[in-house]
Amino acid sequence: MIATDTQKHKVPAISVGGSELNLTRLAFGAWRLSDTRGPEGKRLTTGNVADLISHSLGLGITTFDHADIYGDYSCEEIFGAAVAELGINRSRLQLVSKCGIKLVSARRPHHRNKSYDTSREHILTSVERSLRNLRTDYLDLLLIHRPDPLLDPSEVASAFESLKTAGKVRFFGVSNFSPMQVEALQSYLPMPIVSNQVELSPLAHQVLTDGTLDHCLKMRMTPMIWSPLAGGRLVTGKAAIDIRVREVLTRIGHELGGASVDQVAIAWALQHPSRPIIVTGTTVAERLSAAAFSATDIKLSREQWHEVWSAGMGHEVP
Repeated sequence: MIATDTQKHKVPAISVGGSELNLTRLAFGAWRLSDTRGPEGKRLTTGNVADLISHSLGLGITTFDHADIYGDYSCEEIFGAAVAELGINRSRLQLVSKCGIKLVSARRPHHRNKSYDTSREHILTSVERSLRNLRTDYLDLLLIHRPDPLLDPSEVASAFESLKTAGKVRFFGVSNFSPMQVEALQSYLPMPIVSNQVELSPLAHQVLTDGTLDHCLKMRMTPMIWSPLAGGRLVTGKAAIDIRVREVLTRIGHELGGASVDQVAIAWALQHPSRPIIVTGTTVAERLSAAAFSATDIKLSREQWHEVWSAGMGHEVP
């Protein structure tokens, strides 16, 4: 793995959707905070999480990605406690959260089945709970987590306007929406949808050709990318396609001076002209450092980029 120097390789920030919201090109994904095991096989303590937050800030990663459901509705609370322990000034952080999915959980005993809820009442209630758990007065960015067949754009617009007016959410976006779903919602909103958080990796590359990232370019939206390592398959997957892509990433890593598989994969996604933000999934400090280096110092040639894409497709480009 290429050596990293946290003092020289600070992750840069960019304007999201042409707005006044600036997020770092890497966002710390908080969804594993409740199930990660520490060095002694125990769950991460508040102190462990505080250390991860401090390490991220040292790398220049100041954007933290949440959702109300993460960790069976527990990760926001864990994060909020760690930030409080650190005594970090709120202005140093950008907090992103999502709502709209309802899980069956002992923490939500009134949920009878997994479902979606994008009603005005649910959005407002979810945000209030997220603010309380994160110990903050506002979110920098709120995303609707999944497309909901029963989504009423006028209700969502009413919720967004209320949250914006109250100063509880600065900017709004969506997650996993198709271009038409984005446009349908946008047509009802008085404010722009600044981001669409979608999946992209060499093993999940549909957004490159189904119009999703093209739509982001057209609408000047900044995509956020989840699962850039395909849930770890790029590093440890056993399927033939996993091995094939990993071999290509490994070889290109050698060509780039010793970059690791995960570094090359993250750099590959970052090179899309829509200028995406990558949401990391690791809670290992060393991997965060490696990802930070990907965001600042690794750039694939066009031929290398297409070689990775071709490996993921299983054939050369048309």
